[in-house]
Amino acid sequence: MTLGTRNNNAYIELLKTFPPRPITSHEEFIATQKVIDSLIDKEGQLTCDEQDYLNILGTLVYEYEEKHVDIPRIYGIDLLKTLLSDLNLSAKDLIHIFHTESNVSDVLNGKIDLTIEDIDKLAKFFKISPIAFLKK
Repeated sequence: MTLGTRNNNAYIELLKTFPPRPITSHEEFIATQKVIDSLIDKEGQLTCDEQDYLNILGTLVYEYEEKHVDIPRIYGIDLLKTLLSDLNLSAKDLIHIFHTESNVSDVLNGKIDLTIEDIDKLAKFFKISPIAFLKK
């Protein structure tokens, strides 16, 4: 099967492997997250069927989190620091975005603000929405 085409048989096999259902417990939440992670960690691009399946699972996780998980809302530099910590990255890992270690330090210490270009590069690097880096 090529990317960009739909294959009902392949989609049905995904559904059989882990049928999507509303998440009602922490254990189901973790199990669903594991399936999502396995799809995201796949080498190469996802097929349309895998992407559709991932979207359904993501919606179920989102709905569960909205009701049951208190997720702190952090933005901007606080988010950047949290991502670095959570992903075991250092300031040096951001030099390709900010060009020098000094610039990285200034950004992390709030001495200089993120530019639109910085935000775009950070969003691509961390694979998240650029909106997450905007100050609220």
